[in-house]
Amino acid sequence: RTGLRLRPAALSDPTRHRGGAMAAAAAKTRALRSRTKSISDLAEPAQSSVVQLATYFIYICAVLAGLFYDLVDLVLRRNRRRDPDGYAALVKGFDSFYSRHLASRLWNCLNNVVSSSPGAVIDVVVRERNKDGKVVLTNKHKTCLNLGSYNYLGFADDWQSTCKERVMGSLDTYGVGTCAAGMEGGTLAVHRELEERVAAFVGKEDCMIFNMGYNTNASAIPALFGKGCLIVSDTLNHCSIVNGSRASGATVRVFRHNDVEHLDHVLCNAVVEGQPLTNRPWKKIMVMVEGIYSMEGEICELPGIVAVAKKYKAYMYVDEAHSIGALGPTGRGVCEATGVDPADIDILMGTFTKSFGAMGGYVASSKKFVDYLRSHSCGNFVACSMSGVVAEQIVTALRIIDGEDGTNLGRVKLQDIRDNSTYFRNELIKMGCQVLGDENSPVIPVMLYVPSKIELFHALCMERGLAVVTVGFPAVPLNGARTRFCISAAHTREQLEGAIEKIREVVDILRLRYNESAW
Repeated sequence: RTGLRLRPAALSDPTRHRGGAMAAAAAKTRALRSRTKSISDLAEPAQSSVVQLATYFIYICAVLAGLFYDLVDLVLRRNRRRDPDGYAALVKGFDSFYSRHLASRLWNCLNNVVSSSPGAVIDVVVRERNKDGKVVLTNKHKTCLNLGSYNYLGFADDWQSTCKERVMGSLDTYGVGTCAAGMEGGTLAVHRELEERVAAFVGKEDCMIFNMGYNTNASAIPALFGKGCLIVSDTLNHCSIVNGSRASGATVRVFRHNDVEHLDHVLCNAVVEGQPLTNRPWKKIMVMVEGIYSMEGEICELPGIVAVAKKYKAYMYVDEAHSIGALGPTGRGVCEATGVDPADIDILMGTFTKSFGAMGGYVASSKKFVDYLRSHSCGNFVACSMSGVVAEQIVTALRIIDGEDGTNLGRVKLQDIRDNSTYFRNELIKMGCQVLGDENSPVIPVMLYVPSKIELFHALCMERGLAVVTVGFPAVPLNGARTRFCISAAHTREQLEGAIEKIREVVDILRLRYNESAW
């Protein structure tokens, strides 16, 4: 698994490691952040003591109530968990306790059912809880403005006019599924076309596609790393990176989110100390970051991180799940947006679920590495390959973004997603909310903090015809509950203005103007 050794792009020009280049990269990063960072320039906004006390007090009350209910069940010998007699519980300990007494209270926020395409406006099926406490679907639905889906470039809205003809034609040619893994007869001609297009789009020699975004990291990282390797990961990286790193068997160390100086400290110690116990040099060191962090909406400090990685001859791996297609003048992601040469990034990973209206993911790099990945990653010789219909959808979306369809629709979409994101973010900031992230990011989190406000915010927005995503522990820290808005190029200015007015009502009810007052 560790037989392949990539040649870092940094090695091609040793003069890039000098102090002048490092200082220039740091200055470039500071300039970028000064342009893009909102006034709430905080990875986790500082809470007032009042909000902190309220947050922890509610969690303590919920835990005590749960313990009381469990004690009553124990005394009355009631088996609310419905575990079979004589069998060990499948879920036990804190996981079971949290699911039964805390997460279950958020049932209305999770697993909502949609009965329409995931466009700017969606139909949400109304759910109810019956006498037994089970969540059941009704025959009613509610039409809502969609502020939660990853429909960044709006292909879910204009699919009938932009993509349908080519995609439906591929259905006649390839059918629905491939019925095989890529290595075993599941590679289609449209797969090769897609890989060539993606490689050219992101500026790499070659590319390998996967049938699932999560599986891209989960199966590519273990194929590249093993014992004796070191992964240096941002503390807020996605769970697919975390789980892929754990499965690889490599040693994992983390650096503080977007903190270039701390990354320098971690890499310096790693190079000096070497492997634990033996102090031998690491076989490979890889720095892993994301283009846009999905729960923070922040853009990666890529210029500074790349400069530090070059300094210590470490490879760079960038996850562009949320940034590809949404950042940069031509949609080419965080490298284009931050002015970093794609040649300085050894591995570019991304997904097709956000900006392209499809599913799956890709890994783009040198041809040598991609050939190695095809023969060593479970995503190619175990998992069934991507449907030809889905691949054609992505190819069509890429053609539109690049203007190959003969229109300027791609440029219009890219401008709309930037304009809509900037407008919505600025309005929330003016409202007094604590807003995370950077300008131009389509991911816009707003802090709720207090756990009781998670369900209330969702319910009040749903009443006003807004479909939103609210997030609590363990997806975010215990005191970091938030709502996450995802903006689309398909949203009209009138829709966003109406949404802002409705959100203002909810903010007033729940007292969420934390930038103005804790009350």
